[in-house]
Amino acid sequence: MKHTYRLIFNCPDQSGLISEVTGFIASHAGWITESAQHSEQANNWFYSRIEILADSLPFDADELARRFQPIAQKFDMQWSVVDGQVRKKVALFVVGLAPFYNLIGDYYEMGSILVSRAAQQWQPSFAVERWRSDDLFCDISCVIGNHETLRRQVECCDIPFHHVPVDRQDKAPAFGRMLELVQNYRIDTIVLARYMQILPEDFCQHYRNQVINIHHSFLPSFIGAKPYHQAFERGVKLIGATCHYVTRDLDEGPIIEQDIQRVDHSDNIEDLVRIGKDVEKQVLAKGLRNHLEDRIMVDGNKTIIF
Repeated sequence: MKHTYRLIFNCPDQSGLISEVTGFIASHAGWITESAQHSEQANNWFYSRIEILADSLPFDADELARRFQPIAQKFDMQWSVVDGQVRKKVALFVVGLAPFYNLIGDYYEMGSILVSRAAQQWQPSFAVERWRSDDLFCDISCVIGNHETLRRQVECCDIPFHHVPVDRQDKAPAFGRMLELVQNYRIDTIVLARYMQILPEDFCQHYRNQVINIHHSFLPSFIGAKPYHQAFERGVKLIGATCHYVTRDLDEGPIIEQDIQRVDHSDNIEDLVRIGKDVEKQVLAKGLRNHLEDRIMVDGNKTIIF
C-alpha cells in the first residue's frame, strides 16, 4: 500500500478554492494520487478528499498541516490531515456468538477474527491471515461483551476481552465502564456487532460519527429488533442491510452503506436470515473500509462518500 497523506476538508463553496489547494500542493512538488470533491448546491457547501504521495513532499504530515493552516483559515474550512499509514484502533462491542459471527469471517471477516457459526467454534488461523493481509487496515484493540461467551475465542488471537455485564435496571455503570475502557485503549472507531443495547446520548456524542452499526434491514424500514421477522410478516420482495453511524435515535444515524437481495413468497424466516447474513457481510465490510480510509463526510443526517 502506498504511503499517502489525506487532506480532507469542507467549507463554503467559492471561486478559486480548488485552484489554491492544488496550487499549494504543487508548490511543494506534491504528487496527488487521488482527488474527489462534491458541491452541495442546496447549502452552497463544498467537500473534498485529496490523497498526496507522502514521499513526494519534503516534510511530514504535521508540517503539511502547519503549512496548510493559512489556506484553511482563508476559506473557513473544517479540515484535517491524516497519515494514511497510521492504523485506526477499533473496538468491537458484542453480545455473544450468534450475533458475533455476523460481523466477521466466511460468515463475517474483519481484522483478526473469524467465527464459524456452523461449527460453533473459533478458527483463528484464517482470521489472523486476513488481519495480516491488511484487507481492513486497522488494529483491533479490544472486544467488549456483555456475556463471557467469546472470551476464550477472542483471547486465543491475542486480543483483550472485557466482560461488562449490563443491568437492565441500571445501565449507567456498564456504559461508564465501557467508555473508560475505550478511552484507555485510545480507540478511534467502535463497531457494534449486533450489540443489542442502545448507547446513551453522552456516549454517542463523545464518539460522534465514530460508532458504526450493522442493522439487518434496509433502513428506514423495519427499525429495531427482529427485522427479518418484520419483513416476513410484511411479505417484502426485497431484504437488505444497512451500515450506519450510531446516534441517540435508534437506527436513525447517517447511512454509510446499503445493499439488497430479492426474495419471494417461498422463502421462510430462516431463508431470509440466511440470505440477509450474506448481504450484511458485504455491507459492513465496505462501510467500515470506507470509514477506515477517511472516505466518509457527514452532512447533517446524510453522508458523502468519496
